Amino acid sequence: MGYSKGRSYAPTFTIKTIWGLAKSPELALDDDTLYSIIYRETGKDSMRQLSQKEINKVCHALSALKDSAKGNGGSGRTDTGGNKLTKAKRQKIYRLTGELGWNNNNARINGFVKKMFGVERLEWLNNEQCSKLIEMLKKMVERETAKKDGDGVEGKASPVHAGADKGH
Repeated sequence: MGYSKGRSYAPTFTIKTIWGLAKSPELALDDDTLYSIIYRETGKDSMRQLSQKEINKVCHALSALKDSAKGNGGSGRTDTGGNKLTKAKRQKIYRLTGELGWNNNNARINGFVKKMFGVERLEWLNNEQCSKLIEMLKKMVERETAKKDGDGVEGKASPVHAGADKGH
């Protein structure tokens, strides 16, 4: 993967490079997450189907993730891996996920975030995405509370939403 003096060409990445980046201590990706990144970057679900150009694209994406996880991405994340501007909103999100019983499984909230926003981790959401997630979680908590109380969702949720809409 080195460069020769006087020549300017890109390093040759391989499938082994993809696995090495994915399993690095900074990322420690499971197979499902790695394959979802490969699919997001290339539209293919098998590494063996990737062209050299696609392998390079996946390696660059993984390198960018690795750099941001190390704090070298220059993206304004704190040393705990979160956006400073969304810290208060993330605390609210953790309170809501606690009410849902999700706090003992970080993969669950990250999976939900990935499904809804296409972002790998809760800490990487921007301000607007955090706000949308909070509203989604509030509705989920309302439904769970209604189920436990034995009430219908419609009857219990309507007054809360009417007051919440005026504030926004």
